[in-house]
Amino acid sequence: MNIEIIGFREELAVHFTELNLAWLKKYFVVEPIDHEILSDPKRLIIDKGGFIFFATADKKIAGTFALIKTGGDEYELSKMAVDEDFQGRKIGNCMLEFCIEEVKKLRAAKLILYSNTQLKPAVHLYKKYGFTEVPLNSSEYQRSNIKMEINFKHYNEPD
Repeated sequence: MNIEIIGFREELAVHFTELNLAWLKKYFVVEPIDHEILSDPKRLIIDKGGFIFFATADKKIAGTFALIKTGGDEYELSKMAVDEDFQGRKIGNCMLEFCIEEVKKLRAAKLILYSNTQLKPAVHLYKKYGFTEVPLNSSEYQRSNIKMEINFKHYNEPD
């Protein structure tokens, strides 16, 4: 299986929405903030300095995620979902590896994410790739009960 990560194109927006709605309905509920973002991801993510990517497996859309610019030199990994037909094939790993490399290229200081501790495989995957738990303080999502981050400051310091 050949996995490739591709950037957002307007005709792929429907996959971003459908994959995320399926994931949200399976594990939680679709919150008002989800409806807002998924109804116009280009305007609310890309036009504000963020990115949306898709994982393809043998030319089919298998997963998606967004990097939302949260201010300054920080991005939030958000809206990561893998099509059920492609789960268990390391697509999440590929997307996370790509995501981390992209954030390094952007010379961002920090990559954050919000999750839920019920999603044990996801939290385990995040820890495997270097995310550490930090105080939650607050989140736009009611489902979030954990915040994690990778601090990239040491990557961005001059040699």
